[in-house]
Amino acid sequence: MDEPSWQDTNLALFGSDEDRRVKKESAMEEEAWVPVLHTHEPRIFVWRIENFKVRPINEHDYGQFYNGDSYIVLNISKKNDTLAYDVHFWIGQHSTQDEYGTAAYKTVELDTLLDGAAVQHREVENHESKLFKSYFPTIRILNGGVKSGFRHVTPNEYQPRLLHFCLQEKEKLVVMSEVELSASSLNSGDVFILDLGTTAFQWNGKHSNKEERYQAAQFLHTLESERLGRCKTTVLDEESVEDNDEFLRALPNIPVKRTKKDMDVGKRMYRLSDESGELKFELIASNGAPRRIVNEDDVYFIDTSKELFVFLGSRCSIKEKQNALSYAHVS
Repeated sequence: MDEPSWQDTNLALFGSDEDRRVKKESAMEEEAWVPVLHTHEPRIFVWRIENFKVRPINEHDYGQFYNGDSYIVLNISKKNDTLAYDVHFWIGQHSTQDEYGTAAYKTVELDTLLDGAAVQHREVENHESKLFKSYFPTIRILNGGVKSGFRHVTPNEYQPRLLHFCLQEKEKLVVMSEVELSASSLNSGDVFILDLGTTAFQWNGKHSNKEERYQAAQFLHTLESERLGRCKTTVLDEESVEDNDEFLRALPNIPVKRTKKDMDVGKRMYRLSDESGELKFELIASNGAPRRIVNEDDVYFIDTSKELFVFLGSRCSIKEKQNALSYAHVS
């Protein structure tokens, strides 16, 4: 009896024009992508993954991310009168594998819808690319997410939180993140907002930057508007705050764990290949990234411990390309 050939199975269609047509038709059924197909000018779209679904974010909240979630961001620009697409999926540090897996899959689906014209990017909380940061005047990262349950709360119900505003000099971008509610979280170089619901304080460190102060003041104004005037706001300078000030009394003085700086463990190189008939992901170099072992048939990952680069060989398979970003999160 003759052995069955893969050419006689559905695998023969993998990567074919028919395969791409079927996948594009499937992508066109995703409601979240409909506005993209009707967009002919530069703009940004942001979606959040909610229970395996792609949900659009209100434009007012663009640049605000919850660390328990995963997001997809599409930037449409124009180059030489032609639309160009950059699609990013952003992974919060507490996002579940299901969420960021869905984000990665849907990112590939969106690229399929755009006939492969999009450049795909993977973004990890606190390690975002310069391009990603350029889309927003400020980035706000808050604790929580879909799994923890979003609901409208009144100022009286509000859980206190401490927000940190820090200017990233290289990108000239102010990033806001929620930090541990403690006086130990404060530092003289940045600006903080203590949000108590009916009261909010802006605390300006004595060495803080004017842009940090401005962005914090803008956020304070937003709080006032959202709470319909039921939030009293106060701006304080570090040097004028007394030990018994209401601001410090509201902050518990508990120790805060400081995160160690990333250790330089040297470059590591991984390869993703389906040469054997199934996807295989393996470490191929642990002390450097030698160019001589790279070929155009596979996908490679170079991990510097601070950045991760993904190289798609010009002859890599459709399956390798489609799974590249998913495996990037593992490496």
